[in-house]
Amino acid sequence: MKKSKKLLQLFWFLFITSLYIPQSNATDYGTTGLIETPTARMQKDAVLTTTIMTDEYISSYMVTYQAFEWLEATYRYTGFKALPNQNWDRNFEIKANLLNESHYLPAISVGIRDALGTGVFSSEYVVASKQWDNFDFTTGFGWGLLADKSIIDNPLSLVSERFDSRQASFGNGGTFSLDSFFSGKKIGLFGGIKYTFDNIPLALSVEYDPNTRLSGSKGYDDRPTNNQINVGMTYEFAKDAFLSLNYKHNDSFGLAITGRIDTNAKPTKYNTPQFISSLDMADSDLPPEINPSSWYDLLLFDIERADVFLLGAKLYLTEQRAELEITNFYYPYWPQAVDKIHQLASLHLPANIKRVDYVLNLDGHKIQTVRLPRNKGLNTESFTVANDAIILPSRVIINPQHKTSFVKDEVVFAATLDNRLMLFDPDQPLSYQIYVNLGTKVPLPQEWNLFGSYRFDLYNNFGLLRRYSNSALPPVRTNTLRYLQEGLNGLEDLYLDKRGTFAAEPRLHYRLYGGVLETMYSGVGGELLFQPNRSRIAVGLSANIVKQRAFDGSLRHLDYETYTAFASLYWSSPYDNYDFAIHAGRYLAKDIGATFEFRRTFDNGWQIGAWATLTDVPFEQFGEGSFDKGFFLRVPLGNLFGNKTKSTYQTRIRPIQRDGGARLSDHSGNLWFDMRDARYDVFSKAERW
Repeated sequence: MKKSKKLLQLFWFLFITSLYIPQSNATDYGTTGLIETPTARMQKDAVLTTTIMTDEYISSYMVTYQAFEWLEATYRYTGFKALPNQNWDRNFEIKANLLNESHYLPAISVGIRDALGTGVFSSEYVVASKQWDNFDFTTGFGWGLLADKSIIDNPLSLVSERFDSRQASFGNGGTFSLDSFFSGKKIGLFGGIKYTFDNIPLALSVEYDPNTRLSGSKGYDDRPTNNQINVGMTYEFAKDAFLSLNYKHNDSFGLAITGRIDTNAKPTKYNTPQFISSLDMADSDLPPEINPSSWYDLLLFDIERADVFLLGAKLYLTEQRAELEITNFYYPYWPQAVDKIHQLASLHLPANIKRVDYVLNLDGHKIQTVRLPRNKGLNTESFTVANDAIILPSRVIINPQHKTSFVKDEVVFAATLDNRLMLFDPDQPLSYQIYVNLGTKVPLPQEWNLFGSYRFDLYNNFGLLRRYSNSALPPVRTNTLRYLQEGLNGLEDLYLDKRGTFAAEPRLHYRLYGGVLETMYSGVGGELLFQPNRSRIAVGLSANIVKQRAFDGSLRHLDYETYTAFASLYWSSPYDNYDFAIHAGRYLAKDIGATFEFRRTFDNGWQIGAWATLTDVPFEQFGEGSFDKGFFLRVPLGNLFGNKTKSTYQTRIRPIQRDGGARLSDHSGNLWFDMRDARYDVFSKAERW
């Protein structure tokens, strides 16, 4: 009774304080649902949701991505408080929509919880949801943990006897346990109701959860429950940031914080200050190096003030055509940069020029050529390209009549506050270092560049980590901890790099490099990419000869050396901005296999993806996780914070780092993805079919 009174008081307090605050839909498992049970609902396509949850028994960190309108994927990292060192578990969930809600029919979805984990939270479900006024009703039936309070025989047993028994252990995890999906003698029922207030954006939920904590008693200190009722509420304390409170199984309070980001939001449209053309200036107002009678000097001057850059130009008077080579350091959405330059080129080019070919230069690669009629630009209001634009093959301007070198010859020094993360270690799930990074880029003759960066440690908690390599393979990655602990201050990289595009047909993009390539390896290597014009398919080759660096971040090396080599096939699909790649070859631990990856890239700069690598290393020899896999994330800092910059934060997140399937960071089949922002995909809407 006392607990019930306290609960009612708490609900009333949150009800009053949550006026005008909208609701969240993330459950304690990170998926869209009620409290602990799922609903058939989905988030908006491309929404990224992060959730942190804690109660008396567990703590969880969860990331959910709406990969398609019909598919939701969740990664969870859960610690059990009753066990030594909290004993952390990794698991993965997918939920697919089978039927959209209509006037008479409910939405229906099917899901698999702990699809790639060790089976602690293993369960599958089919669930239906139906809205009626302010109420959202949900009911479903489930297997595994959702069948603890089971009352119905498994109907799939009529299909095959295989569904009668359910696997209890999943070994090292990391693989689909297909024999256990939707299996077990019984199934359980679950469901609940959510009520949303009018004009007071507050949601209250109540549910029946059949989980008794018996099947998954690993983390519950042998305290099963006979009360299956959970109640909860959610409110938003900042834009797209939510706080949820619930009371579960009559024995524990739970608290969750959720944040959501729409990765498919329109690119930020940056308005430049009131622009005054150099034509409106008196000659005395122009810099002394600008020749007022030169169209190129005037265009160069105006373009620089518009934060885009002109590298070279050539006029073909008999064809009434101009070729301009351009680059872009600030606009995340390339059509914005092209549109800005085209407005100025239309103003300054000689009067007899009727069309302009823009050679897009991205980090030294001539990606493609965009042809526009004079005075007809790009529709960047709706972020589509005008029908008058034509995509042409990439080209190299031979003997340009005008050339600008100061853009490429600039020496860059930067001091930034940066971090290194060590995630998912059982002793310390989140370990990190905050450091000052001193970086430089020095242009050299023949289009070479020197890159370098050095770390100065400010703070770290790596000293709490104790798990060193126990790998059966050469420790090409599992000794990462030693690099983190012994190389707090040290050289991150120092290498020569040359990028370009061969002028002869076929157009081949290349990259050559050598030096200290990353934290763990020095070496030399290169990459070659063939991207046919207007094709969604590309092929590439990459190879490296490397030697493992000493742990202290110096120029010394260990004895281990090897080579890697990959052949790659790429496909830019026409579906929801998804790109796919296969890299087959030899990895750092001398294993042979292939990496399958996909990424979803948006015009605003967000890029989200995943990869999986299978090699000739048996799962048992690979160790925990069974094979290499993980997630890729690129966050556009300009779009996130509203600044005009192409700067991004990029990271790869692995559930566990082992040695099988290991590649060099950013030096094995990356050219095609590096070019994504200016590739054919972005401008393909411009073509006249």
